[in-house]
Amino acid sequence: MPTFIIEREIPGADKLSPAELKDISAKSNAVVAGLGAPYKWVTSYVAGDKIYCVHEAESADVVERHAREGGFPANKVTEIAAFIGPATAS
Repeated sequence: MPTFIIEREIPGADKLSPAELKDISAKSNAVVAGLGAPYKWVTSYVAGDKIYCVHEAESADVVERHAREGGFPANKVTEIAAFIGPATAS
């Protein structure tokens, strides 16, 4: 299944409380459960005014549907072409 990185512009994202992040996570999980399509939320990173999410889905359209149904912005959805890290150099 393709993997996507989603850039979400959310002013003040880095100031969201643990309770607010918990609510966002619960909403995302509920939307994933109701999509009726293969979908996996891998992880998310909160940085400044953005949240960067890594999701696996059949297509960018399904990722955008998740965002619409959850009420989350999906300002940019990009399919990941490759994964690299320190071990890639070996």
